[in-house]
Amino acid sequence: MTEILDLSAADLVAGIARREFSAREAVAAHLARIEDVNPVINAVVTLDPETAFDAADAADRLTASGAELPPLHGLPTTHKDTHGTKGMRTTQGSPLFKDDVPDVDDLIVARLRQAGVVTTGKTNVPEFAAGSHTFNEVFGTTTNPYAPSLSAGGSSGGVAAAIAAGIQPLGDGSDMGGSLRIPASFCNVVGFRPSYGVIPLPSPDNAWAWLGRTGPMAREVSDIALFMSAVAGPSPLLPTPAPLDGSAFAGRIDGDLRGVRIGWSPDFGICIPVEPAVLEVLQRQLRVFEEAGAMVEEAAPDFSEADLVFQTTRAIDFAAKLGQLVREHRDMIKPEVVWNVELGWSLTAKDLIEATAARTRLEASVREFFGRYDLFLSPAAQVLPFDATLRYPESVAGAESHTYLDWMRSACVLSATGLPVLAVPAGFTPGGLPVGFQLAANHYRDVELLRYAKAFEDRTRCVDVRPELRQPSS
Repeated sequence: MTEILDLSAADLVAGIARREFSAREAVAAHLARIEDVNPVINAVVTLDPETAFDAADAADRLTASGAELPPLHGLPTTHKDTHGTKGMRTTQGSPLFKDDVPDVDDLIVARLRQAGVVTTGKTNVPEFAAGSHTFNEVFGTTTNPYAPSLSAGGSSGGVAAAIAAGIQPLGDGSDMGGSLRIPASFCNVVGFRPSYGVIPLPSPDNAWAWLGRTGPMAREVSDIALFMSAVAGPSPLLPTPAPLDGSAFAGRIDGDLRGVRIGWSPDFGICIPVEPAVLEVLQRQLRVFEEAGAMVEEAAPDFSEADLVFQTTRAIDFAAKLGQLVREHRDMIKPEVVWNVELGWSLTAKDLIEATAARTRLEASVREFFGRYDLFLSPAAQVLPFDATLRYPESVAGAESHTYLDWMRSACVLSATGLPVLAVPAGFTPGGLPVGFQLAANHYRDVELLRYAKAFEDRTRCVDVRPELRQPSS
């Protein structure tokens, strides 16, 4: 049954529908793979095999009935541990919630279940999804399938490692400052941060919150589109619906870069430091875009105020969501989260006015850029996967990291724009570590963005290089 795990999500679902194998067999293969590799990478932190097999049996009965099948029918799936799952432990990587079992599913989980997935468990996260390295005091550290002593990234590091290790072909994550894109780059998978509201992310603290997003990770771009077709669409919990729903992503995604105008920047035009080993891989691959018919030249929007927009907005969101917990349980919350909440508390009216004006100027620069270009291309991560025992890299290309966010700026500045952004595998260093590109298109050009990425993927097939995981000998 191990060959089931090599299939794309689309092919796995199709195989169940054609009765080439059952949903129960798919879940069995999935659980066997977890048993085999999870002791090495620590990606999956909660499992409920009994409930999963019951759901798989129900899926097989639906297959046998001849009824119309949902788009993700029978797909075994673990969910990010910050996404609430009804009846299943959801810890958020925090000792405060280590035994918490929600009464309802978060919207993303509810939509995935409605689309037919078989929920089997949860994947690891950093505490409260803060930071792009996955470790916490409840479950420990998730490591990289390509180099198990190194970081898998975060905050969707558990799902990235699970997908790269062949546990599942597709999964749900979230992204405020790179939490889908940095682990995708570290683990040689695809991570997609959609446009605002395309997958609604309701906030009980701020109905107009815009910085955080939920989105998919997968081994292939076509599976990203499948996920989006199944779960995208409006929700009454958001005040403004997005102009895209699942139907926009349905059907075949054909890659095409002919005539596409690309602005590429290795440093975002603001001297963001990036390790030379990362740039060496990416600069070699620029020719792929040109050979596919695109025009590539060095250019970027004006990101000079993007750090201000991101840091202020993130601090507000952290203070709103986690402020009460910090007041009541400061000693049980990691210092990076406390710092970010306190930054939000310290903001003045002047700070908010300046950040709003800066965001307005940033949007004007984005509009000007996409009047000249179709795509912005950049490094997804500033560093290679690093020592998993660190909290975060102490420096990047000689530049000191003063906070836990400094090494993530490559993703954070694009978050500040609100654009749809996708990380796609771009190749490997001579030592075998993955590196990813970050592609951004104009607002609500999500489908075009997937087409551009698919064209690059078709020509490189970096995703076909799978890790070789072995449990340490006893």
